[in-house]
Amino acid sequence: MPATQYGQSGAGNAATNTYGLNLKNGGANRLIIEQLLEGGISRHGTIHLTLIDPDSQTPGVAAQIAGSAAAGGTTAILVGGSVGVGGRGLEHTVSEIKTSTDVPVIIFPSDVGSVCSKADAIFFLCLLNSRNVAYLATNQALGAVFIKSYGMEPLPVAYIIVEPGGTVGWVGDARLIPRNKPEIAAAYALAGKYLGMRWIYLEAGSGVSDTVPPKMVQAVKAALEDTKLIVGGGIKTDKQAELLARSGADVIVTGTAVEQDVDIQERIAGFVRAIQR
Repeated sequence: MPATQYGQSGAGNAATNTYGLNLKNGGANRLIIEQLLEGGISRHGTIHLTLIDPDSQTPGVAAQIAGSAAAGGTTAILVGGSVGVGGRGLEHTVSEIKTSTDVPVIIFPSDVGSVCSKADAIFFLCLLNSRNVAYLATNQALGAVFIKSYGMEPLPVAYIIVEPGGTVGWVGDARLIPRNKPEIAAAYALAGKYLGMRWIYLEAGSGVSDTVPPKMVQAVKAALEDTKLIVGGGIKTDKQAELLARSGADVIVTGTAVEQDVDIQERIAGFVRAIQR
């Protein structure tokens, strides 16, 4: 893996990144990317992540999107999708992205097949409101072995899907959180925190018409206190992103809106300006 702005990885390598982190490779125990994300939140209040689905374009186009997003101020690139993302397509996409930008590349997995050795980190997701044990523990158990062997950094994330849910709600067999029940979302989020997960992700579904309700974000953040809150799904405008950030989101994720835009750099810059203090 080539040297990047946040350090140099590989067995035996050590470096210090622009954030002053000591980048000694400790396999799956190192917390380089997590510290980078937390540092961005400490400085800016809310950070932006760009989600790229490998199935939506060629690896070359994905790399162009990632490069433009990084130039616009996104903190990291998420790579993943709701249905069957994995194999050579995923590997090639991550490899191409890493040639175009030096921001971290984080896998947003759909199942165990999404584990990718070329990425810097992975969202180690537990879909808390799924009715399918595969999304609660089975994929995690199978994937953990690969994550450790690849030396990837796992970010423990409690994933909670809110109405309307989109494709991920159907694939993940989620019992969707009703939009008018913020207290249920807060209870699930608090459960994730007490289970030891350091990141909570409220998801409305990719490309859906509505974001997670701001009142729900506010209720969840009030329950979580210092635990970090990620919000994604249905975010199409700067104003929507700003409102979610002001409601308590520490991280805003956009994907479909970026893929559909001509001037990706400016679109991301608009999101970043709207959410950062």
